[in-house]
Amino acid sequence: MSKPNPDSSLPELPLTYTSSQQINLSQFQQEVERLHELTVWGRWLVVSLLWLTVGLASLWELRSVLELCLEDFTWAALKYGLIFNRLASIGLALCIGMTLAVLVWQSRNILFGRPKIQQQRLEKRVLQIRQQGRRHPLWRWVCRQ
Repeated sequence: MSKPNPDSSLPELPLTYTSSQQINLSQFQQEVERLHELTVWGRWLVVSLLWLTVGLASLWELRSVLELCLEDFTWAALKYGLIFNRLASIGLALCIGMTLAVLVWQSRNILFGRPKIQQQRLEKRVLQIRQQGRRHPLWRWVCRQ
């Protein structure tokens, strides 16, 4: 098995898994990358669905305010329009916040690489997917064997 890592609560990557088969490290890293790519797509899917539901409903509720702002934009009109339509404002803020959170998360991963703890979680998840085998819903997309 593997030795526990003293500076992390997650175990080190074991070199073997079920059925005493050896993990090919380059294949394993490709699987980790595929899982990360699925995570990125999943986050953008959630943001898209949020915009298509909550975002559109919020914009529809704010249509009179937006019309007024298109005619003659003032910060006061925008401010009072958002204050008097709190539920729509909260929905719009949620959509904008989630979009910015995913943008910052993905930008950090692109510019600085994934944090060690996130990399370990992805590796652990890939090992769990491999152990569960074809019964796991992500097996088809992550392992591709």
